[in-house]
Amino acid sequence: MTSKRIHEPAPLELWAGVECTVNRVGDDFFDQVEWSGHARRTDDLDLFAELGISTMRYPVLWERTAPHGLKQAQWVWADERLRRLRALGIRPIVGLVHHGSGPRHTSLVDPHFPEHLACYARAVAERYPWVDAYTPVNEPLTTARFSGLYGLWYPHARDELSFARAFVTQCRAVVLAMRQIREVNPQAQLVQTDDLGKTFSTPSLAYQAEFENDRRWLTFDLLCGRVKPDHPMWDYLLWAGITEAELEWFLHNPCPPDIIGFNYYLTSERFLDERLEPYPRSTHGGNEHQAYADVEAVRVRAAGMAGPRELLAEAWERYRLPIAVTEVHNGCTREEQLRWLMEVWKASTSLRAEGADVRAVTAWSLLGAYDWNNLITSNNKHYEPGVFDLRAPHPRATVLAHALRDLAAGREPDHPILAVPGWWRGSRRLIYDFAIDDSGAYIAAFDDEPKMHPAPVVTPRPILISGATGTLGRAFGRLCDMRNLPFHLLTRREMDIADPASVGAAFDRFNPWAVVNAAGYVGVDTAERDFERCFRENVDGPTRLAAACADRGIQLLTFSSDLVFDGAKDAPYVESDCPAPLSMYGRSKVTAEISVLGILPSALVVRTSAFFGPWDEHNFMIQALRTLANGRRFVAADDAFVSPTYVPDLVHACLDLLIDGERGVWHLANAGATDWATWARRAAQLVGLDPTYVESCSTEALGLAAPRPRYSVLASERGTLLQSFDNALASYLRDCEVSWADNSQDENLEDIEALAASAGAK
Repeated sequence: MTSKRIHEPAPLELWAGVECTVNRVGDDFFDQVEWSGHARRTDDLDLFAELGISTMRYPVLWERTAPHGLKQAQWVWADERLRRLRALGIRPIVGLVHHGSGPRHTSLVDPHFPEHLACYARAVAERYPWVDAYTPVNEPLTTARFSGLYGLWYPHARDELSFARAFVTQCRAVVLAMRQIREVNPQAQLVQTDDLGKTFSTPSLAYQAEFENDRRWLTFDLLCGRVKPDHPMWDYLLWAGITEAELEWFLHNPCPPDIIGFNYYLTSERFLDERLEPYPRSTHGGNEHQAYADVEAVRVRAAGMAGPRELLAEAWERYRLPIAVTEVHNGCTREEQLRWLMEVWKASTSLRAEGADVRAVTAWSLLGAYDWNNLITSNNKHYEPGVFDLRAPHPRATVLAHALRDLAAGREPDHPILAVPGWWRGSRRLIYDFAIDDSGAYIAAFDDEPKMHPAPVVTPRPILISGATGTLGRAFGRLCDMRNLPFHLLTRREMDIADPASVGAAFDRFNPWAVVNAAGYVGVDTAERDFERCFRENVDGPTRLAAACADRGIQLLTFSSDLVFDGAKDAPYVESDCPAPLSMYGRSKVTAEISVLGILPSALVVRTSAFFGPWDEHNFMIQALRTLANGRRFVAADDAFVSPTYVPDLVHACLDLLIDGERGVWHLANAGATDWATWARRAAQLVGLDPTYVESCSTEALGLAAPRPRYSVLASERGTLLQSFDNALASYLRDCEVSWADNSQDENLEDIEALAASAGAK
């Protein structure tokens, strides 16, 4: 990743934070700090400091520190971490409750919650008198909705009174906590956070949208002493069951934030539509008068979302208090995470240049997040990487880390993927095959990019992909298209990778920033007699590409194989294991690895194993299923063990590593091991075919020309980026377009048998 110097230093501060939610579901506490392992890694803080951040939202959470009361509080963890942050020169904004409901003895509807939290807040302030910024309760409004209105988190209520009570309780807790903190440190600042959203609707639901747009400011209005009898939410709160005395208490005890922190996500903007039919049932809801679908505005509005700049401007005009964007995270592909970060950063910079007091943008979450796809209502360990990827022995820096270092140093990140707008700025955002205009009418979905989002001025540099006719090349083309990564998928006629002139001409024509070499000789058995052609495609080709990439400063991804090993090891092979190929094919791959990395040390070389996937018929699993579906017996070896690799998982991981700028040898295969016969039986069972039609044999009985290792299972010492083999099989069933139980066509059986035999089966 390269960068260019900003003419003037960025006026914004760069903040960061770790996802630290400790929410309660039933009797279970879901602790993100434990799940991420940050609870056990003090040296994470040194990694964070290397990013150049000035300030960090950091948890000293009530539920973690004093779950059994202050007398039994455990301060060791917070002592060590806050001391280290101070030594590193990072200012902490200490959070006390983050989407939580307090220790087990209290809850958000407990009238004593505010006083209990205030006591804890004072204890924190007395122990760390130098800390000068606090968020006593993160997102009171959002937490009240999830806990009191939607029933997702403790106390799992679904009524207006519980929502209002939980909300007012949290806001009162903020005021009392800051009062206690400021008795210890009068200069302590309140950095109050909540979601920055907006609701749009059809005309018939304008009243509901207006209500929700008034409610979105409620945290800050209440703390600022703005909720008076003429406030739009006054009557609602009284109707819900809050007393006038409770509301008037905030008028007499205002606690305006020193910095208003807005957490803004692509899901923060909503659209309400009374027409339920076009939307899935999961979006259906309503009020006591009307049913409606509640969907992401970006997915249906012709005008798109309002966006961070417009909403921050609204907040500035409303409060005229210092603003920070206190969470910027996007749980999606790596390139879209970077695009989202930069969109929010540029919007904040632009608004600040016009006079708004926008103080900072916060990279969230440094270590990624778990199970937010189900709003942390179950412990499935669904992981979204962040600035660092935790699927490695140690947190691994992603492209976001490189971008943050640039921003902290006053440089503008200049990765080629930033030349393309995020998906939320294009027509693919419209997932319901229609858009809704400002009048509420359905209009046809856009065929091209909406005019409101002009194409980038600079033509994006593409990824060049060789091997247009192969399984891997086609998969890269499909997923680059899906991920909005400009690419060109080239045939041998368009770029013969073993011909330097052909490679040079393609590079001149397309000006790529990266090359994916998905071409090569794949005939393991025929390579024994056709080794000259094998070495031309598998050694000369990657070598020529490496030389051309080295000359032009282009990134290269090329592939190797599990067949570089001899199978003598009785445990999975990792990257540092010494290759010892048995076949000519394996030798070609080892030779290519040495040659490519010798010429281009920055190249990414991925060793992988037996492919299967939903878009290609020419792999072991597909051929096994097709044979069984036709009522024929399928013979496969039961004495050779491999790591089956789900092609979509492989390609996604490779693209992420390429974007991150990773280099060297990586092993990428789905976690797990199986012999060929067991694999065929498991696949048959999953799709409803008879597994007894799979017959086992020895590898020797197959009479294959090339020797193969009996054990070539791959693992990684650099990072386990692919899901388990079991989960990959489930993904195949979800993604596959073929119903095997209904497939009775007996086509190309001779070719099928030949392909299966080459993989270790008949």
